[in-house]
Amino acid sequence: MEKVDILIIGQGPAGLSSAIYTARAGMITLILGCAPKVAGDYEIDNYFGFTETITGKDLIDRGRAQAAKFGAEMRCDRVLAIHQNEIGAFVAKTEDVEIEATSLILATGVSRIRPGISNLGDFEGKGVSYCVSCDGFFMRGKPVVVVGEGNFAANQALELLQYTPDVKVCSQGKEPSISEEFRYRLEENHIPVLKDKISSLAGEKGLERVVFESGESINAQGLFVAIGQASSNDFAYSLGLIRNGQFIETDREQRTNVAGVFAAGDCVGRFLQISVAVGEGALAGRAAINHVKDRRRALLDKGTA
Repeated sequence: MEKVDILIIGQGPAGLSSAIYTARAGMITLILGCAPKVAGDYEIDNYFGFTETITGKDLIDRGRAQAAKFGAEMRCDRVLAIHQNEIGAFVAKTEDVEIEATSLILATGVSRIRPGISNLGDFEGKGVSYCVSCDGFFMRGKPVVVVGEGNFAANQALELLQYTPDVKVCSQGKEPSISEEFRYRLEENHIPVLKDKISSLAGEKGLERVVFESGESINAQGLFVAIGQASSNDFAYSLGLIRNGQFIETDREQRTNVAGVFAAGDCVGRFLQISVAVGEGALAGRAAINHVKDRRRALLDKGTA
């Protein structure tokens, strides 16, 4: 397993700003994530210090170059799941590898993708979940459906097998974008991928069935939403972070309620501007540096006790 001091998820302004500080401080820093939404060709004319207009792509390219200059490593790899291990470190599972980090910075932005199910909210907490590691236990032996079209959904479905053999994936009317490896693992474990679109949910005291646009329905006592890529909200659920709606709660140093986990940028839901994300990234980077140093001192003291 690969090991780093600080793992940053998200290559937008907040993540790159964090990396500049952590790598410059000598921390082994890895940033995961692909091109952020801001890295487009639209023009930015209100960023401090730029009298000329700059594109989002150019600004991100400059940030990447600066982070690389100090030794930060960047990869376009998607994180599927994160958990905290028995020694308090954080283990991230990507499409390719597993990475252990002493500290974690979430800078993933905020997901606005909804599954388009009319009465989804009525069943949240009554069968609808966004976190397999949180709620999979309650679905032991029950039929469940994972809503999503990509590798994130496939991974969630495979994780559910430790609780129940009755698992299906529904791509919600989209063409599945599941990799060959994950397709093989789904087939090997007899997990079908349904291409129909779920229009509504049904049940009296909790979820009992999912109803498709065709009018057909199947039994399901659990529905796990895993659309697109894993987002800050998905990681917040699995790590037990306090949230305010879809945003992660942090203090003024960008610390979450879990020691060693920090968040910055749009995922904390303040003023959604690049300049704010850059500042929050710097604060998160500084706090993460201090956490790693504290962990090192604690381990050293333990070893000499």
